[in-house]
Amino acid sequence: MKPNPNMFVPAFPTIGPEALLYGRQSPSHHPLSAANTHYFFFARNAIWHTVKMLGIERGEILVPSYHHGVEVEALIDAGADVKFYRIGAKLEVDFHDLERKIGPKTKALYLIHYAGFPGPVREMKKLAEVYGLPLIEDCALSLFSMDGDRPLGVTGDVAIFCLYKLLPVPNGGALVCNGPDRCNMAELPPPSASTTFSLVSSSLLRNMALRGGSLGRTFRQLALGMGKGTMRASNITHVSTDSQHFNLNDVNLGISWITKRLMFRQDVADIARKRRRNYVFLLDHLRDVSTPLFDSLPAGNVPLFYPLLVDDNRSVVERLLSRGIEAVNFWRDSHPTCNDREFPETTKLRRSVVEIPCHQDLSLKTMERIANAVRDVLAVEHAVALGSFQSTSKATSRAI
Repeated sequence: MKPNPNMFVPAFPTIGPEALLYGRQSPSHHPLSAANTHYFFFARNAIWHTVKMLGIERGEILVPSYHHGVEVEALIDAGADVKFYRIGAKLEVDFHDLERKIGPKTKALYLIHYAGFPGPVREMKKLAEVYGLPLIEDCALSLFSMDGDRPLGVTGDVAIFCLYKLLPVPNGGALVCNGPDRCNMAELPPPSASTTFSLVSSSLLRNMALRGGSLGRTFRQLALGMGKGTMRASNITHVSTDSQHFNLNDVNLGISWITKRLMFRQDVADIARKRRRNYVFLLDHLRDVSTPLFDSLPAGNVPLFYPLLVDDNRSVVERLLSRGIEAVNFWRDSHPTCNDREFPETTKLRRSVVEIPCHQDLSLKTMERIANAVRDVLAVEHAVALGSFQSTSKATSRAI
């Protein structure tokens, strides 16, 4: 029998019907305000174009051992070789490992800012300058975050952003050029009308399931069933943002017209305030059951999610999904070219980190329900682990 959760918490923010009906343009923040910004359907497409733009497709790029995999696919598909440098248990860059791997074939350094928390971008930039290398700053998880008094994405030679992970838009990635004479890019064509309609409809239904109680959740399930049947019958295909892999066929897709419209209507200060409030709530209510990956939330950080550390993220995610919470076993698998045995800290992170939603759609009441569900799930996980340990101990005793 399938579980019947009494709530629905989407992993990312959703489009509400009111956003389509009215709204006014808000003051822009970086990168939306940057003069040298180019927009793509996916951030991964911007990564592919970055390699081509910098002319490093026959060179080597040093990439963090802790990565999603799709960015590595984009780099390799663009023609670059990828070598990995060590990331520690607290997501810190191992500069000794990084610098010793810089060689004559190295053409660029690649830095990822994780979950809204800035990496050591200024130190990376200094190292890149010493060796005469461009720095690619991956801000896909850290839109609108700050590094002290400086927005993320202004220090590297090129910066990459993902829009739909933090904003209620159907798609969108951005590439910002901070160096001169590297921005001669034509505006790319938008996705098909069927793709835009599908993504917007899906987001509206998720918003309804979040805000509409049991009726909203039921309506979403009915609509999803009808929509899948219609798509199959009509042979309509569309590009999904749920894809976890790079597809060269989509590399020259731009953003949809509705993304352009919605992204400039966002109250970024309010989004940052709510995300920080929700993150701090989870930090305060879960630190006693799971040691925080980050013990505080520095000023200027706009968290993408709350990184919960567990023993088995796959099991925890399944239990949370059964309760209606779209948690994610964050970056469970590395790219096949990365040797996990070389990076034990990264391997542990891949089995441990669970992405708990803390986005701007969620009220404090919802955050309380999320925290209680997480505590319940962790208690069950602990009981299962304890039972398994006791069973193993008894079997060992009998054998002896």
